[in-house]
Amino acid sequence: MMRQTYELINLKKLENNIKTIVNSSKEYKYHIAVVKANCYGLGIKCVKSILLGGANYLAVSSLDEALKVRKITDTRILVLEPIDTKYINIANKNNITLTISSLEYLNKVKNKIFTCHLKINTGMNRLGIGTKEELNEIYKIINESNIKIEGIYTHIYKSTDSTLTESQFKRFENITSDINLSKIEIVHIPNSDTITNYKKKDYVNGCRMGIIMYGFNNKLALNSVFTLKSKIIEIKEIKKDETVGYDGKYKANKDEYIGIVPIGYADGIIRKNTGRFVYINNNKYKIVGNICMDMLFVLIDKTVKVNDTVEIIKDNQHINEIAEHLETINYEVMCDVSSRVDRKYIEE
Repeated sequence: MMRQTYELINLKKLENNIKTIVNSSKEYKYHIAVVKANCYGLGIKCVKSILLGGANYLAVSSLDEALKVRKITDTRILVLEPIDTKYINIANKNNITLTISSLEYLNKVKNKIFTCHLKINTGMNRLGIGTKEELNEIYKIINESNIKIEGIYTHIYKSTDSTLTESQFKRFENITSDINLSKIEIVHIPNSDTITNYKKKDYVNGCRMGIIMYGFNNKLALNSVFTLKSKIIEIKEIKKDETVGYDGKYKANKDEYIGIVPIGYADGIIRKNTGRFVYINNNKYKIVGNICMDMLFVLIDKTVKVNDTVEIIKDNQHINEIAEHLETINYEVMCDVSSRVDRKYIEE
């Protein structure tokens, strides 16, 4: 790590989060950890800690992700998106479970050998089998093929709305009403918020842990697991009415001090971050001026010195504040940190 900018990930805190989640939801037999997008940007090294914490199944977005995870664990892996049909044999060879989300897709792969989960569309209209008739036809074809059904699931898309969420459960029940769900090994519906906000349904035995693993939940005592750090590499003393950065976007109202920090939009700190706060020595300081590709400007005071640590992302509360400033969600703040930023792991 030759740059002074890095993401610090605490693997022990992550492991303890998983233990807390699993212990609080023992009614579920399967705790599926969604480790897609390189563990939400924190890196594949997190997988070991997630498994040590008690996750007993993994889910990813693509076959590429699944093959990377397969290199480090024999734990079962589900790919949540339909994969290109020409790679079915690769998935089967590597014991990777696939998603079937439509009759059209099944008809392209019905002569292959693999294990699958069936994805039901209960209202999000992204992926999934949308009617009882389509599911029944799929079920019939699979039972006459060499494909094994291991699981069935849907995705809750607005867990903050209890009426809407319950309607999704009802729609799932309706679409699957001709199917004996007890004969399917894994029925998984709850996602991060649904795990703690809704009572388990009798026919459901699995849940999917996503952003909750990293401490985002109001009902459990979970830890923030990472910070994004950099340093002050230079300090400029500017006079009243002088400007800072490209286009002179920021003009000093009085004589001021500006700290230069080696992180920018190429690292995922997009220009819209201007105006929000970072932390130096536990004090809040504002980002000013146009953020550059590799550096940004912070309005500081005399107490800040060259080489002082700058917490670009301090903790989960800070992430939520950043998301509000950017008019987005905490998921995006996590995933936006680019691969150019080194990841440093600790276990303490």
